Amino acid sequence: MSGRVVPRTYALATATVAAGTSGYLVAAVLPDLATDLAVTTAQAGQSIGAFALAYALAAPVLAVATARWDRRTLLVVALLVTCLGNVAAAAADGLGALLAARVLTAVGAAATTPAATALAAQVNVADLRARAMAVVTGGLTAATVLGVPAGRLVADELGGHRPAFLLAALLCAAAALLVGLLAPTAPGDAPVNLGARLEVLRDRATLGLLVVSLLACLGTFTAYGYLSALVVDGDTDADLALVLLAFGVGGVIGNHLGGRAADRFGTRRPLVVTLTGCAVLLSSLGLLAHGLIGSVGLTVAAGVWGALFWAFNPPLFGALVQRDPARSGLLLGLNASFIYLGIAGAATLGGTVTDRIGISAVPLAAAVITLAAALAAAVSTRHRSGHRPAGRTSPRSAHGRPRLVAR
Repeated sequence: MSGRVVPRTYALATATVAAGTSGYLVAAVLPDLATDLAVTTAQAGQSIGAFALAYALAAPVLAVATARWDRRTLLVVALLVTCLGNVAAAAADGLGALLAARVLTAVGAAATTPAATALAAQVNVADLRARAMAVVTGGLTAATVLGVPAGRLVADELGGHRPAFLLAALLCAAAALLVGLLAPTAPGDAPVNLGARLEVLRDRATLGLLVVSLLACLGTFTAYGYLSALVVDGDTDADLALVLLAFGVGGVIGNHLGGRAADRFGTRRPLVVTLTGCAVLLSSLGLLAHGLIGSVGLTVAAGVWGALFWAFNPPLFGALVQRDPARSGLLLGLNASFIYLGIAGAATLGGTVTDRIGISAVPLAAAVITLAAALAAAVSTRHRSGHRPAGRTSPRSAHGRPRLVAR
């Protein structure tokens, strides 16, 4: 496949870098939060669940409320709200205040990522949609490479989680400026009420793909949310910032390769292969963290894990857009809700496993769920052809219009 994505697509990735850092940062500073707020690790982990649940509930509501908004304006406003949420988190003096701040942050992020992803699909030709969306989701992986490890380093150097949240706020403000100056404009969609938007869930193939997102994120973020505690409590001398960096670097590579694989092979094979590999990797992560292979092995495993997990996103996004290109924004917004429902569940599951069994059991629980995601992906895509590049059309439909082939 030839061609390149529209250059302004890269401006949209700055928004997801900021939103991703804001969402994932707690994983890097969880022990600091627990110590500073005088709560348990599981209680501090509720801030992950609060963010994720608020995101999941806010995304479809905001999609309706902001349907007429110019997309660039929406992104700028959403980033500024996210910025305010991070400032509030830095100032929080108790668990309740922190949870409220994380909800505010989630509301901003819930409008950011779906709008940026849909806009990337809108401004690029069909054959490059999966790759363009990979560029935008690459901002989320860049957050795990730069933002989250940087937050950990800031916490180490400047004394706790508060400076780390201020760093996230600064990233949001900078992204709002860049998006306002460089991102393409696009009109909003025709307003559709929330009930009409949810009607797409009646399509079994679409619902199946959304369940894949939920399970994949439930699995990986069950482990990732407690990764810092896993490393600290484990019998290993691994450097936490380096482990987080390895996960992020792997994510950038995997996200890029996932977009290319989706454009070249279709969605079924990349989805099943990456999620199955992710499950295998997670099943061994607990052993690695307890020193059976060592700090180098744990760091390498984190990189491979990041690559496998983030590689599943572009093919899944591509499959959703192909279900109904005219409603790509709606489908991607719903997908974001399912992603964060998975992350919300991950916070609860990780805390429950930690309290009842022990933190070393968290990766195994994550592996079982991720394997279920791989099986769901195989079922959801079993009737799709897998060899047409993204956006190529099938023979004409009964109404005489060429239709996109869902793979």
